[in-house]
Amino acid sequence: MNKDRTRPAGRHDRSRPGTVPPQRPRRPLRPHQWFAERLLAVLSGQRPVHWMLGHTIGEAYDQLAELAPDAPLGAGCGRPVVRTCHGSQPATGVVEAFASIATGEQVRAMAFRLEQGHDLRWRCAAIDLGGERLPALR
Repeated sequence: MNKDRTRPAGRHDRSRPGTVPPQRPRRPLRPHQWFAERLLAVLSGQRPVHWMLGHTIGEAYDQLAELAPDAPLGAGCGRPVVRTCHGSQPATGVVEAFASIATGEQVRAMAFRLEQGHDLRWRCAAIDLGGERLPALR
């Protein structure tokens, strides 16, 4: 039997109705990528500071509480997004990361440090925002 005869008129693809093409499974986010998204949500005013309460240690929560009211990553047109995020592991249980945050044509830098506790959970220990605005890369 010719499969072309089973397709509705005008349909040229070879897939059958109701079938979903296989998709590659998404890789889980690394801790620094996950934290970059969460920090952005707080520093852009999308989430309250206390959303990070259990995910920070030391002065990091105080830094967030000081920065967040001004929503420093929320200024500009459009919704801010994490453009890139990279991390390095200078010691066991420590990740130092940086991310570029794009809002429309503006790009800001964000750096942060993660430390892994005895319970193996990662927590943010420090946050720093780049002071100068950089032009968007094209």
